Amino acid sequence: MLLAVWFGAALFFSVVVAPAAFGVLRSHGLPNASELAGSIVTRSLSVVNVAGFVIALLLLLTIFFVRSSAGRFAFIVEGVGLVVIAVATSLGHWVIAARMRALRVAMVVPIDQVAADDARRVAFNNLHGYSVNALGLAMIVALVVMLLMARNLRQLFTGESI
Repeated sequence: MLLAVWFGAALFFSVVVAPAAFGVLRSHGLPNASELAGSIVTRSLSVVNVAGFVIALLLLLTIFFVRSSAGRFAFIVEGVGLVVIAVATSLGHWVIAARMRALRVAMVVPIDQVAADDARRVAFNNLHGYSVNALGLAMIVALVVMLLMARNLRQLFTGESI
């Protein structure tokens, strides 16, 4: 259930919060709309990433208690999946987002006022792509792990062999 809640939050963030923040602020014609929206998105994304990291670690600890209900292959895939989620969300928060924040500070002026071909802006845009990819990977893997966990719970409670 924890992983499902995190997945829902990550999906809501990706599909609703980030686009809405940029869309609403840009629609008001503010000269620093992207800077403001980026600040909102950065804070929200940090909650999503840290929560994903913590939940993945907690679930990694608990899969050993329900191992008997899962086949060896499913157990390994769940474990590897949870490690991937933990790594992707931790890299997204403590490496990628940290570098993006440092670049925003180094730009001195709001990102909206930095030329698109400025090396710092190019680096920032590349890091943004990595951030999207890291969260996307974590979400896809979370979906796979949730399906395996649901299957294993069904076996545990019904005694069925699926």
